[in-house]
Amino acid sequence: METENNVPTPAQFSDDTAVCIVSVKGLKDNWQKWSDEHQEYQKHNPFSHDTRPNVVVPQRGQDDYGRPLQGSLTEQRGKDAHTHISKEVEELCEVIRNIGEQRDKKGAGSGIDGKVITVEFGKLFEHYVTISNKLVGILLRARKQKLVDFDGEMLWQGKDDRVLITLL
Repeated sequence: METENNVPTPAQFSDDTAVCIVSVKGLKDNWQKWSDEHQEYQKHNPFSHDTRPNVVVPQRGQDDYGRPLQGSLTEQRGKDAHTHISKEVEELCEVIRNIGEQRDKKGAGSGIDGKVITVEFGKLFEHYVTISNKLVGILLRARKQKLVDFDGEMLWQGKDDRVLITLL
């Protein structure tokens, strides 16, 4: 597109979020804007090499110590991972419920009697291998959440095939 003086005008593209002006001045302004935003971000980044006194680093024992900034992509990825793992733990419990057998539960010293569902690790491994290759890790997570119980710290295929896994 040309003006009256036969001088081309800069190409302009616009959408809802930004206007891209293809000219040296526009490129310079966009670069300067990005640079200013990045410098401001680095002032609050505890991992930057700038040692500014206004950077507040959470100390051990504070609520946000060891956690990503609220609203960050890292926080969102962590939440998504937690949701995914929780679904896998629920699926594992459902598989145990479907292939397990009901047995009598004798509470150790508590006087509680009842029925629980148990399955041997070998049988669960053979059935679950078609669903996921992370059975032991999911079992450990489920035990941490007090959804299942089994003897030992770790379960090994072949060696621990007879270990009973109890759905709590």
